[in-house]
Amino acid sequence: MPSTEVVNSISKMSDNALFDSIAILDFGSQYSQLIARRIREVNTFSELLSYNISATELKRLNPKGIILSGGPNSVYDEHAPKCDPAIWKLGIPILGVCYGMQLMGQELGGVVEPSKVREYGRALLTVVHHGKLFDGIEPAMESWMSHGDSVVGLPEGFKVAARTMDTPTAAMADEERNFYGVQFHPEVVHSRGGQEVIRNFVSKICGCSLSWTMDKFIDQAIAEVREKVGKRRVLLALSGGVDSSTLAFLLHKAIGDQLTCMFIDQGFMRKNEPEWLVDVFAKQFKINVHFVKARDRFINKIAGVTDPEEKRKLIGAEFIRTFEQESKALGPFDFLAQGTLYPDVIESSGHTIDPKTGERVAVKIKSHHNVGGLPKDLQFKLVEPFARLFKDEVRKVAKELDVPEGIRERHPFPGPGLAIRVLGEVTKERLKTLREADWIVREEIKSHGLYRQVWQVFAVLLPTKSVGVMGDQRTYENQVVIRAVTSEDGMTADWARLPYDLLDTISRRIVNEVPGVNRVVYDVTSKPPATIEWE
Repeated sequence: MPSTEVVNSISKMSDNALFDSIAILDFGSQYSQLIARRIREVNTFSELLSYNISATELKRLNPKGIILSGGPNSVYDEHAPKCDPAIWKLGIPILGVCYGMQLMGQELGGVVEPSKVREYGRALLTVVHHGKLFDGIEPAMESWMSHGDSVVGLPEGFKVAARTMDTPTAAMADEERNFYGVQFHPEVVHSRGGQEVIRNFVSKICGCSLSWTMDKFIDQAIAEVREKVGKRRVLLALSGGVDSSTLAFLLHKAIGDQLTCMFIDQGFMRKNEPEWLVDVFAKQFKINVHFVKARDRFINKIAGVTDPEEKRKLIGAEFIRTFEQESKALGPFDFLAQGTLYPDVIESSGHTIDPKTGERVAVKIKSHHNVGGLPKDLQFKLVEPFARLFKDEVRKVAKELDVPEGIRERHPFPGPGLAIRVLGEVTKERLKTLREADWIVREEIKSHGLYRQVWQVFAVLLPTKSVGVMGDQRTYENQVVIRAVTSEDGMTADWARLPYDLLDTISRRIVNEVPGVNRVVYDVTSKPPATIEWE
């Protein structure tokens, strides 16, 4: 779990002269993180904050602008969540999105009522007053709507900036106070000019310097690590994924041999990966890696286990025990480095808003998958430089640090590895079958130039067999599923429309080259209703 120190450090970013920032007050929208990411894409730092943050605290953070997110509530409900009224008097530009616009309208003297016609999905937006917010935007743009309420009476000082067929006030502006509201969601890709609207707010209205770049982030992160660590030792649990691998490169650049990476080969990695990773880190880049061979230990731990959740728990617990034993033998260490990302911090300090009371009612805690949820009694201080970054930003950092492309563009891979892609009981033989099939899938995807066009692609070994015919002989062998999805952040995903000839090649190669497989199928289910992984 991200430390309190890390959570607090995020809020101090605005104090740094290197980076202007935009504060996003979260009213519970499913798109709140997406707003933050879109602002980052405009080279401006953004942070997601609770809707009930005080105006005093906001002033201390010194953001150049404030965005009020959407949310599931109606502003006229008795317990609807509201921001500190003093925020309107800070003199800071404010943009309200969906619920945020309705809140702005009501709190400043306007009228919000249930819409006569609810809008969900695409709607043609007509800009009637461009001003700074819609500067350079086409007069008609496709927008994404998701609302059942509308601003029907404008507050004093506002004018209508845009409308749709069913919403007379789809955007509003008070350009004297720099208050703006949009009923649509500019942060989603379906709003065709949405990113330009966000850029206009960040740059032309808030006057941000657009200085949030990964090269500057790296310089600052290295300086912060050196100041925090001094001459002491740091231990990093290396998984081979993008986050922990990029962190290893950053820390090695910052503190050199004070860093020790521990890579635990639990036997659930893909074909040749453990050996390749150790070669890249230890031999090519001279990063100190302690390689722990623990395959038998892990496979024995889950012998006979078929329930996926039990697999995960047993593997996670065994990882902790292995990590503890090895770290004590290598130690002492003063710091533990983790590849915690900003979404992890948001989840750990996040909230769920009760529509009846408007209060935060639940706190989500997410343990970082690379270290399996390490116990507090390890007595390490945490080093988490990426706690400010989204995944796509980590990839940009990796490119700046010359992390090899094979690591930098690596698809997400589950902590328990192939153990949850071998459905049912996990054995050495079944793991070998899956490794060979998975190798063929990825090899063909790469050779066709499609690896970077899909979010994830992998093979799954089913726990059932099927009848087949090979060489005029009846077979009763394993079935392999190919899973390929496209996604922006993994929260939702669509099945990838791979070319038929590619699927045909993969199928024929698996059946011909992998012993014990006589059938290959393709998963054409999106998320939701399915998940990306099968277990």
